[in-house]
Amino acid sequence: MAQVLEFKLPDLGEGLTEAEIVRWLVQVGDVVAIDQPVVEVETAKAMVEVPCPYGGVVTARFGEEGTELPVGAPLLTVAVGAPASDATAGEGSGNVLVGYGTGAPPARRRRVRPGEPIRSTMPAEPTAPRTVIDPTPAPVAAPACSDGPVPVISPLVRRLARENGLDLRTLHGSGPEGLILRADVEHALRAATAPAPAPEPRAVTAQPAARPAPAEAPSATRIPLRGVRGAVADKLSRSRREIPDATCWVDADATELMRARAAMNAAGGPKISVLALLARICTAALARFPELNSTVDMEAREVVRLDRVHLGFAAQTERGLVVPVVRDAHTRNTESLTAEFARLTEAARTGTLTPGQLTGGTFTLNNYGVFGVDGSTPIINHPEAAMLGVGRIVPKPWVHEGELAVRQVVQLSLTFDHRVCDGGTAGGFLRFVADCVEQPAVLLRTL
Repeated sequence: MAQVLEFKLPDLGEGLTEAEIVRWLVQVGDVVAIDQPVVEVETAKAMVEVPCPYGGVVTARFGEEGTELPVGAPLLTVAVGAPASDATAGEGSGNVLVGYGTGAPPARRRRVRPGEPIRSTMPAEPTAPRTVIDPTPAPVAAPACSDGPVPVISPLVRRLARENGLDLRTLHGSGPEGLILRADVEHALRAATAPAPAPEPRAVTAQPAARPAPAEAPSATRIPLRGVRGAVADKLSRSRREIPDATCWVDADATELMRARAAMNAAGGPKISVLALLARICTAALARFPELNSTVDMEAREVVRLDRVHLGFAAQTERGLVVPVVRDAHTRNTESLTAEFARLTEAARTGTLTPGQLTGGTFTLNNYGVFGVDGSTPIINHPEAAMLGVGRIVPKPWVHEGELAVRQVVQLSLTFDHRVCDGGTAGGFLRFVADCVEQPAVLLRTL
């Protein structure tokens, strides 16, 4: 009879307490082998494939893609011993993650041999030797060792060993309580691939000891900085060299902005994007603080204030980062901005942007929240004087009307050229933007 085991999100190391489900690698009803990756998750530090310590049939999954789960929450359940999983059923992997994993098997249980029918669990004969057969053949012969758990610091270390045919049971970890670290695996791999020492020459007279061969230099791949990548590198390097930039930031409650957008879209007509609303707020803020819609002419030693807002926005494409420009953004309403953003984004993805659509910007809006990050210190798009960065909008605890509540919070960051204004002006601009995000009705005064 099949036994259903629950696999929980393990501790992925380095103090991380949650992870977001990016992509499921198995479906309900799939047969999985021990240590087979079943889900790809994203932590605050890396993208990780999580292996399942059980072999059997997947009976349930918990959490849709995009869901954030805390460590210890159920990921899936596996029926061990089901007829469809005879070849892969087992008691669990010996490999464990930090703070999680399968323990040593009970003394009177054994793993199922490949092709052997599942039998009911019965006590073993007292005199019979205990046999443990791993259904997955080991790629490298290993000395006999304990069947207990093998503590590994992270799934990345376990995958590194698996991809290089290294049996973790042959290692002695250098971490606390024998925990196997990445350095232990890399050391073992280097030792396994090191050339055998050359035999000493046979001679009657004594010969000086042979000098060890010099270590082989690591291989490297050279990628030319040309095309879009080269242009971006040149522009950002020039920005860092020439512009004395500074950054200020603030958290804002975007709950009312998101409600206003939902109301606009519920009224019919073209759907309004969040980026368009932020762009409309930016143009209103620049009307109040024109110093930030400027450029600097160092030869004439002049700050040149511009009377038109050509708004650039950062777009990530397969060819790299590009910044299309919305011409005369200050004259457009949210519908027009939404349509223009969509048109230029599609052209960026297909590689059909013209040079005129990529130049002439006076201020840039960078929505890096689409990458799932909260904050950044943007590099100014030379020769502009400022860039507004927008992080992801996520539910967070927030004091609202004197009480603690869960609100949609966003971090806004402004990087500005300190030659065109001081911190008071930059702070005033950013505060106005945050006020409009928190109370969209503030914009009515500027319409």
